[in-house]
Amino acid sequence: MKPTILYVEDDLEIGEWTNQFLKDKGYEVDWRTSGENALHEAGSYSLIILDVMLPGLDGFTVGQRLKKNSPHIPVLMLSARSSIDDKLQGLHFADDYLTKPFHPDELAARIEILLRRYEKEEEECITLHHIHMYPKHNRIVDSRTNDELTLTGKQFHIFRYMIQNANQILTKEQIYEGVWGDTYIEGDKTLQVHIRYLREKIEIDPSSPLIIETIRGIGYRVRR
Repeated sequence: MKPTILYVEDDLEIGEWTNQFLKDKGYEVDWRTSGENALHEAGSYSLIILDVMLPGLDGFTVGQRLKKNSPHIPVLMLSARSSIDDKLQGLHFADDYLTKPFHPDELAARIEILLRRYEKEEEECITLHHIHMYPKHNRIVDSRTNDELTLTGKQFHIFRYMIQNANQILTKEQIYEGVWGDTYIEGDKTLQVHIRYLREKIEIDPSSPLIIETIRGIGYRVRR
């Protein structure tokens, strides 16, 4: 199946040339001249190429909204603005930033790198109910909203440890020693507090958890 690209560029001359070049490379391309249209279409594409200088909503604004709504889709910014401040602003949310004028072979190479990176990440996605976890990139996404969830380092390590030992009943001692690398002291509430906060972030209803089960008198279990 051919990768599909959403290309947003209002300059007709550049747009015509780039659109044809991408099609000649074997991509399916939908070219749009405004960011407003792109906001409603982005979810089904393999990659988004976005110009910064657009009528109405500028590319930075559009890109940030697209990335929030579809964090699993790579975004490549194109711009004649080459200052370090502009690049840093773009790279705050985008996956790559290419300044105009650019060589077509460089554009093609950057597209291929982004597609390979995200395809590999998608292969390593672990799905638990509404949660998508990408262990290699330390990312957790809520599939209902496509929002990336922010966990503390310890919360992420606990969750990853439990997923690595999915379908097993893990004692509090096992989890504590596996995550903290230290001996669990009976009565220590540290693990329970972390799991409570973790559930508040990943469970639909933390009071009736579907992802992290409590096994009364023993510990916890994550089912896959």
